[in-house]
Amino acid sequence: MSQSPTPTPKPKTVFGPGSYAESLRIGEILRKETVGGLVLIIGAIVALIWANSPASDSYFALRDFTIGFQAFGIDLNLSLGHWAADGLLAVFFFLVGLELKKEFVAGDLRDMKRAIVPVTAAFGGVLVPALIFAALNASTGGETLRGWAIPTATDIAFAVAVLAVIGSNLPSPLRIFLLTLAVVDDLIAIVIIAFVFTDDLRPPYLLMAIAPIGLYAFLTHMWPRFFAANLWAPWVILLPLGIASWALVFGSGIHSTIAGVVLGFCVPVLRKNKHEIDKPGLAEQFEHRFRPLSSGFCVPVFAFFSAGVAVGGAEGFASALGDPVLWGIVFGLVFGKPIGILGATWLVTRSSKANLDPDTKWGDLLGVTFLAGIGFTVSLLVSELSFGLASPHYDHAKVAILTGSLLAAILGTIWLRPRDRRYRLVNERAARDENKDGIPDVFQAPENNA
Repeated sequence: MSQSPTPTPKPKTVFGPGSYAESLRIGEILRKETVGGLVLIIGAIVALIWANSPASDSYFALRDFTIGFQAFGIDLNLSLGHWAADGLLAVFFFLVGLELKKEFVAGDLRDMKRAIVPVTAAFGGVLVPALIFAALNASTGGETLRGWAIPTATDIAFAVAVLAVIGSNLPSPLRIFLLTLAVVDDLIAIVIIAFVFTDDLRPPYLLMAIAPIGLYAFLTHMWPRFFAANLWAPWVILLPLGIASWALVFGSGIHSTIAGVVLGFCVPVLRKNKHEIDKPGLAEQFEHRFRPLSSGFCVPVFAFFSAGVAVGGAEGFASALGDPVLWGIVFGLVFGKPIGILGATWLVTRSSKANLDPDTKWGDLLGVTFLAGIGFTVSLLVSELSFGLASPHYDHAKVAILTGSLLAAILGTIWLRPRDRRYRLVNERAARDENKDGIPDVFQAPENNA
């Protein structure tokens, strides 16, 4: 009696389109990040022009203007530049915390089969740039090696803005992959900031921070409907707790933006009522409410105060070119990111016998990895933490971040633009074929469809 042949197992697919709800949610995020990315670019350009103009002294005087107070032994007399990096950027990281929790609780990353690819790719995109930076700075001693983490970050708003401009017709799985990769990349950056750049840890303040953070979590979990329905409630009740948490984390020696991440993780993602489980939870409502504040004000203001660097003409630029810090960052962003992400993705697809989604090509993926080399916001923050404002390496690092990010954007544009045009022609041809088969064109005027 002949046995029926054993069916060949179907290869797993990576970079698939994900669930429909996930695609809608990420599409909404992409639209918001695109606007924020454009505002961020404008802020950075204004800072660069001002910092290199005859009125440059006024820019640096504004950036270094000190304002603040002391409370409970915590010195909060900070420059406007520090307030932007330590205070306003905490709002950005609060949104990152919300997004991370949603991805791992209700998003596609809760499924390890889906999560393993972007997580592995993100680690590859962190490891290879760090190794390139370390290799180029190994002979200079310990000071420059402190900047190893600078080229490891991807700026989600900047990268998504570029992709939206140049790749509106590219397959949706590519967009989802870039956003998911950037989210995981942010998580790795948070861990680096929390554990690597904490020199003077003061545990008493950290222990005191548990009280406002715990109360914040308790309130948001006990009365999520109240905070969702009343627009004033988060500002009047939760914001003071958030400020107290931020100040105590700042006083503990851990970078204060970590407070934003922790508070984001405290917000519930799912609704308690099982009949409303498919409706947006408090985390998604908070994200919808506060993302414009982050993308439209907090991050652009940070970019304005951080991107301004006086190049110093040809002589100053030549001095920067002689610093291995610059080359470590540029090579890490432009070459390390694509090599690390693409290499890690290739290893996962080979080791797990998974295939790319049929709508996704390796050539398209390469273009997205170029865009992942746009490391602006978090890279600028890490460069300040690595070297400090007084170090010449800090100015050189800013020049490198701007140069590397610009080169990455240009390479991504050159690579993806022709592919986007090809996909547009394919989509137009498919639309014409559908119309020939008698399927009505929904884009026609109503009177033509009558």
